[in-house]
Amino acid sequence: MSASPRYEAGKLQTFVEQVFLASGVNRPSAEAAARSLLHGSRVGLDSHGIRLISYHLSTITKGEVNRNPVLTIQKVSPSVSVVDADDAIGHLACYTAMEEATRLAAEQGVGAVTIKKMSNIGAAGAYVLWAAERGFIGLVAVNVDALVSLFDGKDAFHGTNPLAVSAPVPGQRPWLLDMATSAVPINKILFYRSLGLPLPAGAAVDAMGQPTTDANAACTLQPLGGEQGYKGAGLAGLIEILSAPLTGMSLSAELHQVPEATASAPRNMGGFVLALNPSSFIELDKYNSIITRYLDTLRSSRPAAGASGKPMAPGDREWEHEADRIVNGIPIDASTLSALTFLAEQYSIPFPDPVGRKQELV
Repeated sequence: MSASPRYEAGKLQTFVEQVFLASGVNRPSAEAAARSLLHGSRVGLDSHGIRLISYHLSTITKGEVNRNPVLTIQKVSPSVSVVDADDAIGHLACYTAMEEATRLAAEQGVGAVTIKKMSNIGAAGAYVLWAAERGFIGLVAVNVDALVSLFDGKDAFHGTNPLAVSAPVPGQRPWLLDMATSAVPINKILFYRSLGLPLPAGAAVDAMGQPTTDANAACTLQPLGGEQGYKGAGLAGLIEILSAPLTGMSLSAELHQVPEATASAPRNMGGFVLALNPSSFIELDKYNSIITRYLDTLRSSRPAAGASGKPMAPGDREWEHEADRIVNGIPIDASTLSALTFLAEQYSIPFPDPVGRKQELV
């Protein structure tokens, strides 16, 4: 496989924002989408990075996304609000909800916000990271299209139902957990498919319900946990409860499948956002001291015999990617590059020149 050319993150974000504007969405929607997609690419989550631009543009074209949404916020108690996203692109809805949650948490210590009437949010870690960088513990939970079987089940029931949590750490990048409750997210299947790579064992099953490592044969994802997959299915159920019954929006099984979606109808998706202000629970100096000690102890833990690496905290790998890509640029695989250059021609928007060294994408 040939090495992938690299591009400056800032120039890519500007390009992506211009493409969204050219598609007809308003500036807040375009800015939020570009900001979120570049988060994924910047921290090495390429399956949820700029390779998703064509998918998000298709949702706009199909009418699933309101090009000019008017988002409203209803404060229902001192620490609880509801965001009606007016069928906005999910990135704008989720950033808006997290901003409201942190505002409430600054006043009350806790800010809990539900979101209704939005679309796919991309990488959930983008929104909790934004909270942590401002001193709050952030959480995002969102249900999505049914693509994952239950434990011991054959048919798709839950979505990949991501959960993201981030916590501030003084003097260093935040603790960041961004995970699907399936063995792998669907976008990783699509990413591996585009690269022609085999899937990890235990990630998916084929049309007959049999395990497969062939990305092209994958039909249904498996829940997180392998032989303990009931735990992943249980976590997916928790996300489902926070995203649908609590918001009045659709269950995963009621959302139309993303790869097959043709109807020009809003996604009717919901989500849940939480922000916690550490200083409302404990003196900030104590919080800072304990979380720093926790991470120092974790990172100094001894690796197991034969381990390929050392113990890492959630987010450590992302920060390694980020440090490299800020300096050397973001690598773009051939399939994604083809899609981006097509969009550049379609909308007559100059595509940035590559910079820095090349990198193998795996």
